[in-house]
Amino acid sequence: MTTTEKTHMHSSTSDGVPGGPVQAGPRSESVAAAAALQPLLRKHAARGDRDRVVPAEIVQALSDAGVFRLLTPKRYGGQEADLRTLTDVSEALGEADGSAAWVGMIISVTNWLACLFPDEAQEEVFGADPDARVTGVAAPTGIGKRVAGGWRVSGRWSYNSGAPYATWAAVGALLQDEDGAVADQALVLIPASELVIEDTWHTAGMRGTASNTLVAQDVFVPAHRILSVTAAAEGVYPRSSREEELYGASFGPMLLLCLLGPLLGLGRAALDVAVRAAVSKPLSFTVHNRQADSVGIQMQVAEAALKIETARLLTHRAASQVDQAAAAGPLDYAARAHIRAGAGYAARQILEAIGILLDAHGASAFAETNTLQRIWRDANTAARHAGLIPAVGLEVYGKTLLDVNERVSLMV
Repeated sequence: MTTTEKTHMHSSTSDGVPGGPVQAGPRSESVAAAAALQPLLRKHAARGDRDRVVPAEIVQALSDAGVFRLLTPKRYGGQEADLRTLTDVSEALGEADGSAAWVGMIISVTNWLACLFPDEAQEEVFGADPDARVTGVAAPTGIGKRVAGGWRVSGRWSYNSGAPYATWAAVGALLQDEDGAVADQALVLIPASELVIEDTWHTAGMRGTASNTLVAQDVFVPAHRILSVTAAAEGVYPRSSREEELYGASFGPMLLLCLLGPLLGLGRAALDVAVRAAVSKPLSFTVHNRQADSVGIQMQVAEAALKIETARLLTHRAASQVDQAAAAGPLDYAARAHIRAGAGYAARQILEAIGILLDAHGASAFAETNTLQRIWRDANTAARHAGLIPAVGLEVYGKTLLDVNERVSLMV
């Protein structure tokens, strides 16, 4: 039995408790569908890395498996699942290919984001096309100028993962009033056909995400395709009230915790590769014919496994907290600050685990034919996402612990 198989036995539980029974249900079905894609993803992972874009057939396979519909409403044919399901699905995908997992996760969660907009916008996106793929960049690097009926938006948005396959984009903008003063920070929904993609994603890792730059020049955005980030951060969404608990989930935690799923998958993949290799790989310049016989290697593998488990426990606890609170309304600021810090801490634990495993495996980990080098590149790139910077999360959480009333980020 491989490490992956062993881990699966106790990770995909209904309550997030390691060792608990795996219960059948929509979540387990979604995870099983994602796991079934692993051989296909592994087959094409190197190609996506080389070509700097996830192959079209992989994106189609993700769509066919329901990944992009995980968080869209049932009234549009979606699964209307929850954050924990998205986390488990993207972890399963991440075991095989970090870039494919990231693209699947980003489109799924940004589809959720589009469902926070007014109903007229939702109908434009999903009513017209239930298989719509929304991508996005939250950073407010665009400017919106008020005009009759809406806004004229121009800007450049970097790091738009999955850009080649998007049908819509939700991008950040500072909205100016008639006098040119900033009135609000918002996300604006724009059809992909009205945006230009610039090929700027030349990176060491997560190359297949094709996280290129979107450009808009004086694009008209009607008022119903505007979402105030300042209001959304406090759980105020302009969508109509319906019995759809998923869309009551807290804004910042949803958009941050989702980033950990692919990283957990990469950590699990690294552990599996290192453990399988240790059974037969010699430990050079020692008496050990197998790495597995070395106490030093045994300790490194154990430490790495515990770090990955720590990250998974933190992620599952926070995701379940967000899901459970969705029906009652947004989490309070202190709880969200705790989650923000925990997300960055979990990402750092995964990076440290992968580093330990590469130390144990040795220099051969960096051979182009060894998947560990791609795992290392992908994880170290993904974990540097602005939403996972540990220092910011610790500052946000530390201020709440010390009763320092200063907000340093809307993404909490």
